[in-house]
Amino acid sequence: MMVLRIISLIFVCVCVELNAQQFISNNGIVSFYSETPLENISAVNKNVSAAYDLASSDLVFQLDIKKFIFPIALMQEHFNENYLESDIYPKSKFIGRVVNIIDEQATVSGDLTIHGITNSIKMVGSFIKSKNSVLINSKFIIKLKDYNIKIPKIVMYKIAEEIEVKVNIELIELK
Repeated sequence: MMVLRIISLIFVCVCVELNAQQFISNNGIVSFYSETPLENISAVNKNVSAAYDLASSDLVFQLDIKKFIFPIALMQEHFNENYLESDIYPKSKFIGRVVNIIDEQATVSGDLTIHGITNSIKMVGSFIKSKNSVLINSKFIIKLKDYNIKIPKIVMYKIAEEIEVKVNIELIELK
């Protein structure tokens, strides 16, 4: 009788594991925008990796800082060398979980690491799950000082203290 219970328990665990849905992507998009009276700055990274586990609600994003593309090459150079120091801090990542989903609007909470500094954040965005994919769109604000990103006084009126970040990614079911 005990052997039958152990076999049944193993069978249930295997079935649950096989039915767990996991979704991944390597071509998500993260963009940011800085608006000031003197200059607007924007950049796009189209090589964002992400993973989502439906059973645990865990959500992870990672991107290579050097993959941000700017409309002006000099902006990109200053961004990597002077502000984000991408040789020292090459990656940014978010590790969190989907807290709730109501009518395709999700609240996500977790830790965002930029420039070697990690802060807890909470954001809201659209979260549309279909049979084989999950589409995530979000927009949120980060403060440069929260991530120890220093702006020299000479350009402080050209770079906003708060940056708008947009996330747009479609994750495909891992089979």
